[in-house]
Amino acid sequence: MTPVIRLSDISMKRDNREILSHVSLDVNQGDFLAVTGPNGGGKTTLLRILLKLLQPTAGSVTYFYNGKPCRQLPIGYLPQKNMVDARFPITVKEVISSGLLGTVTQSAHERRERITEILKLVELHSHENKSIGNLSGGQLQRALLGRALISRPQILVLDEPLSYLDKHFEEHIYRIIADIAPSTTIILVSHEMSVISTMANRHIIVDHTLHECCAHQHFVPTDCQ
Repeated sequence: MTPVIRLSDISMKRDNREILSHVSLDVNQGDFLAVTGPNGGGKTTLLRILLKLLQPTAGSVTYFYNGKPCRQLPIGYLPQKNMVDARFPITVKEVISSGLLGTVTQSAHERRERITEILKLVELHSHENKSIGNLSGGQLQRALLGRALISRPQILVLDEPLSYLDKHFEEHIYRIIADIAPSTTIILVSHEMSVISTMANRHIIVDHTLHECCAHQHFVPTDCQ
């Protein structure tokens, strides 16, 4: 088991309220980790700490590349839609292509081909020049998913990925995740267990502290719900 992310004794307090308490977790290469728990239990805070978007009150986050500590990792991140300002004047194509910022291995031609490929994958090729402010909630969610996928990241972090999606695209996202899961470490955060979370090999419940259940099983028994 080769860790790619290690959380060591993480605690987080805000306004004298304890949000997370003494959380330790290794995310291993190739994991499909489903994270669930009650609203207000600390899931989003844990995720932001894991992404190094938030500094914990105590504890540390360590990234590993080829078994050695490193400063950054190639992570694709799908945030919750409500964390995105839809008034920002940016098109669907620009949102998706922003996921390639910092990558230098592709030629301009390869980048254009990849952008077109992802636009088709998330079924937004006919909306590529539309401002995100003119999108439906489901279309914006698909654009953000495209941004997360476009760089073929080593680690994919999905925060409530099924929010706002219609039934058709919900089923399509199952196929997308199934296709990339063998070669990608996936961290899925959801307030409830769903079809997509049953694809995971590890299940974590976060309620201010952390409990792992159903490890290395592809189903969710009653006591884990």
